[in-house]
Amino acid sequence: MKNDYRARNHPAWWAFAVHRASGILLAFFLPLHFWALAQALQGAESLDGFLRWTEQPLVKFAECGLVLLLGAHLCGGLRLLLIEFLPWHDHQKSLLAIAGGASVVIGLAFALNVV
Repeated sequence: MKNDYRARNHPAWWAFAVHRASGILLAFFLPLHFWALAQALQGAESLDGFLRWTEQPLVKFAECGLVLLLGAHLCGGLRLLLIEFLPWHDHQKSLLAIAGGASVVIGLAFALNVV
């Protein structure tokens, strides 16, 4: 039982959890994304109304969260590819830190661009 707790306290487990959670949350977002794209098929007025709705501050905040999720999932996936296809090294924790830092930088860069 004690070993299970230590395994979940390891940075690699947290990287797995963030990668999995970001993937699930992005999968929940996908139908909303398709619905938004379908507004263009309804006509210009429908799309313009939707685009006006997206100018709300809460929607902008949600977009920043979405980009942070995308960055976390992208960087976590790249880290997994490096682990899978490159020889094993002792610097795996460094890859975790780089992946986490890069995802935060991606999210903050988007947030600064939105404001």
